[in-house]
Amino acid sequence: MALNLSTAYTGGLLPSTQESLQLTACAQRAHAALETGAGQGAGMRGWLRFPASYPRDPEYRRLLDAAAEIRAGAQVLLVIGIGGSYLGARAVIEAATSRYYNETRQASRGEALTPAIYFTGNTLSESDFADLDRLIEGRDFYINVISKSGKTLETAVAFRHFRAKLEKKYDAAGVNRRIFVTTEPVPEPGKNPGMLLKEALAHGWATFVVPKNMGGRYSVLSAVGLLPIACAGIDTAELLRGAADAQAAYAVSGETLEANPCDHYAALRYYYYKHRHRSVELFATYEPSMVMFGEWYKQLFGESEGKRGRGLFPGSVTFTTDLHSLGQYIQQGRRILFETVLSFREPANAIAVGIDPGNGDGLNYLAGKTLFEINQKAFMATALAHAKGKCPSLVLELPRRDAYNIGWLIYFMERACATSGYMIGVNPFDQDGVEQYKNFMFALLGNADYEEQRAYLRNTYHIDI
Repeated sequence: MALNLSTAYTGGLLPSTQESLQLTACAQRAHAALETGAGQGAGMRGWLRFPASYPRDPEYRRLLDAAAEIRAGAQVLLVIGIGGSYLGARAVIEAATSRYYNETRQASRGEALTPAIYFTGNTLSESDFADLDRLIEGRDFYINVISKSGKTLETAVAFRHFRAKLEKKYDAAGVNRRIFVTTEPVPEPGKNPGMLLKEALAHGWATFVVPKNMGGRYSVLSAVGLLPIACAGIDTAELLRGAADAQAAYAVSGETLEANPCDHYAALRYYYYKHRHRSVELFATYEPSMVMFGEWYKQLFGESEGKRGRGLFPGSVTFTTDLHSLGQYIQQGRRILFETVLSFREPANAIAVGIDPGNGDGLNYLAGKTLFEINQKAFMATALAHAKGKCPSLVLELPRRDAYNIGWLIYFMERACATSGYMIGVNPFDQDGVEQYKNFMFALLGNADYEEQRAYLRNTYHIDI
């Protein structure tokens, strides 16, 4: 099993025998609800068996061909989407390569240099748009726009803006072959397509499917994430293989929690939340290239659990960097925290500390030690210190930072998240609370379909609209 869950750094803050029995029963019920479809939101479990089945889908071959075309023709790929439409892809690209991907990308298997990949459509900042305008100036660029309906404001505004840039640069045929759309599937006869799909069909843009039975935050291993990931030259077959192996490994709950690390992790999260009254989970990594994975984790767990006044607040930190900013609070602040720490057992590189004959910095005691070894000791020291301060750490250990293990980790997190949602009694697949800000925003912007919200804002907050 690629992933190991360690409780060695919890400072003994673990369930009693009786609590373990209760947690096991609760986790087994949640596991069964997820497997059988008896739980809430069962129609959105498309991700559950997807990793093992997608390589056989003809769309996957088309996706790889499209990625090869983009790599051959593009200096820049703009991925336009928000939330699950970009976080997963960006997380995987940086995790499997480097947080400096755009600066360090290389030719893949004798092919052309992979394109620089910029993510947009996730903000309404004019400064951010202007920066991207300067970055793509004079460069051959392609667009992958990702949206089920095409109605999400941030994404739609960005697509309109950068599509106009394409239209100024290329003729109609050149524009159309440079736009790739990931959206809803083509509807059954007699049903109307959404706005984005309708435009794609009208212009002949290449299309890929956002599965209807899969929410955005669970969609990274579908075309939503795989197209940009493949454009970065990452081995998507290995990514899916890791996830498929995790799918097989976690399908059976077992008689004890330890038999299934995914259920065990969900149960321990529930224990700290319910029995130890912890309200915040910090996802901690010692690899800067995993920072965006932390961002994806926050959406996954935040949207899945945060409803009906329930759920852990998901935060993320990068150590040792954040030990010099948040370390004091984690060590001695309010005891509302526990940590989930990601650790890799094998180094990606071998960089050792050298010898300084004068030893002016006093670091010769580190001479010959690799940065990986030093970073591991920093992890151990931090975990022990936090455990002493009553902030327990659950450690997720992976062999190495590569496509296979990142695929395994993604599936582990998705499944643990769904199980956790069922354990606290919420639907882990809906997110209707997100719509409230959108409704008010459209009302304030003058969308005629939101008169009821406009009246509410006028009457309640006395806003002159």
